[in-house]
Amino acid sequence: MNVKMGDTFRAREISLKAQKKLLSKISNKSMAKNFIDDTHANILDNMYNLAKAYTGNKKEAEKIVKNIIKIIVKIDFLSRNKLFSEADLKVADQLKDKFTTIVKTVISFFEVDFTFDKNFLTKNVNDCRAILKDLVGNHLSDKTLGRIDHVLDFFTDSAFLEEMFKTDSQHRPLLQSIIGDMSKAFDEGRI
Repeated sequence: MNVKMGDTFRAREISLKAQKKLLSKISNKSMAKNFIDDTHANILDNMYNLAKAYTGNKKEAEKIVKNIIKIIVKIDFLSRNKLFSEADLKVADQLKDKFTTIVKTVISFFEVDFTFDKNFLTKNVNDCRAILKDLVGNHLSDKTLGRIDHVLDFFTDSAFLEEMFKTDSQHRPLLQSIIGDMSKAFDEGRI
């Protein structure tokens, strides 16, 4: 057997590539239940219902939630397989802090009338987008980065945000369910 220098076969690398490829093909709501608990699944189901009600477009609502699921599953995959560097882990801590701020802000804006500040929320979500892309940019494809933009563009749309936080919004009951589950997850330390 003649093996050239530099020829290396890395089963782990091939396995990880195969898993990532498989994850990109099968990331859906039933697959997500392996990665996402019931409370978070309820949040996603209600986000789908909210996006569908707001846009009037079932396919767009499905695409938004599927993209969220794919992003979550891929980040979980990277984390479980210890593919994040020390520098990445510091960025992940920043992401967690920024996401926590956003969750607290959304809950507060919903619960306290007339506190909604679209510019503040949009800035924080866009900061979160930049941190998230910094975290996964070296690990995931441009297609996944596009999914991040697709999801966050929807949730930072001015008309959408204004409609969601109007006290007389027709979407208030769905948003109430999402806020309730977000509060529950936050109180249990799962956000």
